[in-house]
Amino acid sequence: MPLNTINLPGLRIIANLPKYMVSLKASLGTLDFLINISSTSECQVHGKGEKHLTISTSNISVLNLILKSITYTSTVYSIDSLDIVKFTLGEHIAQIPISIRQPPIPRLHDPGRERKISDLVTITTKTFLRYDKLRTMLRSIRQFYPDMKVIVADDNETPEKIDDPNVEQYIMPFAKGWFAGRNLAVSQVTTKYFLWVDDDFLFTSDTKIEKLVDVLEATDLDLVGGNVAGNHFSFKLILEEGGEDGDCLHWRGGGYHTIPGFPNCILAGGVVNFFLAHTNRILGVGFDPKLSRVAHTEFFIDGLGRLRVGSCSHVSIGHQKMENPKDKKTAEKLHNYTLFRQDTAELQKFKFELLHFKNRLSCFTRR
Repeated sequence: MPLNTINLPGLRIIANLPKYMVSLKASLGTLDFLINISSTSECQVHGKGEKHLTISTSNISVLNLILKSITYTSTVYSIDSLDIVKFTLGEHIAQIPISIRQPPIPRLHDPGRERKISDLVTITTKTFLRYDKLRTMLRSIRQFYPDMKVIVADDNETPEKIDDPNVEQYIMPFAKGWFAGRNLAVSQVTTKYFLWVDDDFLFTSDTKIEKLVDVLEATDLDLVGGNVAGNHFSFKLILEEGGEDGDCLHWRGGGYHTIPGFPNCILAGGVVNFFLAHTNRILGVGFDPKLSRVAHTEFFIDGLGRLRVGSCSHVSIGHQKMENPKDKKTAEKLHNYTLFRQDTAELQKFKFELLHFKNRLSCFTRR
């Protein structure tokens, strides 16, 4: 921890030399020793309590006694740094890494006396121009999870109130966007986990949130996805370090390997839009609000190296069928929704430039 003192264990000399000249040098802290010894003709010590400590003696027993009690004191407050103490004896050099890290304070969540699933999980979604789909999904949720809280981020031009005591509906500026809505919804979650769903999904008897909770509780994963209407979609993200022009990121379908203890689950780089996640860990990455229309992989790219992602095939959710609306008003909304969701050439160009600049990439491949 920063501004604390530790012992440097294991320092010992076994070489047989007429005289020993030992040097220890640090950058972010000072060096000292615990035994009471002062410089004499037999043993010269300089730099006690400073960054550079030297010991000169012909008595190996005295030297090893000092080395056994060497301490390092962090003098620079940093929540996450690495100091390298250079240990030198003649032409021999050893480097001792010292991690200086402020441990984060735990954030505990009370699962309640009954440990109900509704005390652990909040369902989150974003809706736009599809209230009919949203209401159908909410009805399906209530079949299986009657009291689970649902948070809806809503950027419709003319909002319609959702009549459900366990639904929190947050109204946004019109067409504010896809990832902005995700940020808003997740920011209001107070449970340990949240389940992300699209507003046109359909809960079925196979939508067992409890099974996804079991995976997160038993592993160090931050996020685990399921499958949508039989589509078990996942992908890998492989970063290839480059030069001054940037790195190269490769998107590949599939996963890395099976998760021990869960034969139906694999480690992956990204998953489908149906996933359970640790609320606090996702908030640490967030969703880029610049991506307002079509985006998905971008979130997992932002989380690469920070989020541990899994995908499980044994938990699924349905997808509402695409049907031609019978009434004119709903048909018009569907038409407008389709227009907003078009991945135009201009939008693709913007996303391409944002991806490469923000993530310092010189290339991105997908196959």
